[in-house]
Amino acid sequence: MSAPEHAVVVVPIRSFSDAKSRLSERFTPDERARMMQSMAERVVDAAGPAPVVVVSSAPEVERWARTRGIAVIPDPGALDAAADAGRAWAVGRGALRVVIAHADLPLVQSLERLTAVDEDDAVVAVPCHRDDGTPILSIPATAAFRFAYGPGSFARHVAEAKRAGLDVVELRDDPALRHDVDAPEDLAHSDHLLA
Repeated sequence: MSAPEHAVVVVPIRSFSDAKSRLSERFTPDERARMMQSMAERVVDAAGPAPVVVVSSAPEVERWARTRGIAVIPDPGALDAAADAGRAWAVGRGALRVVIAHADLPLVQSLERLTAVDEDDAVVAVPCHRDDGTPILSIPATAAFRFAYGPGSFARHVAEAKRAGLDVVELRDDPALRHDVDAPEDLAHSDHLLA
């Protein structure tokens, strides 16, 4: 086992080629795949020096991650399970904190505020720009915390942190961290993703 890491960033990616089907009326499958890969690149770059693990079983995602020297573990088939698999991988490396970052953040520049959390008993949760989902979640690696992704996940994650006796920090002041992509209008000012 390597030396312990303070924080590990977990990036679940179901697929590039089949991603974001809700955008299919406006973009071709190839365009959607390019956008998804471009956003995933931004998220990985935003991790900075923190180690990253990608959770995916899609061949094109595995190839991309390996060419970047990123660890890849198999996708167990559901987002909650993918987050748990990434957390287990991080705990196996001795990580103190796990940051689950979704791969559809077109404006993200840095995850440092989520990887550099000093409080051992704090959950830092970022609500999406609709105050519904949780595009980024930073938790103590070994906390008894249950992931609850899907519509309305932000409220569930805050409630789960309180149930587990953890402090909650709601990070709402950075639009780049909150802006995920679920609909065509979410791609305004993101033309660079198709370049």
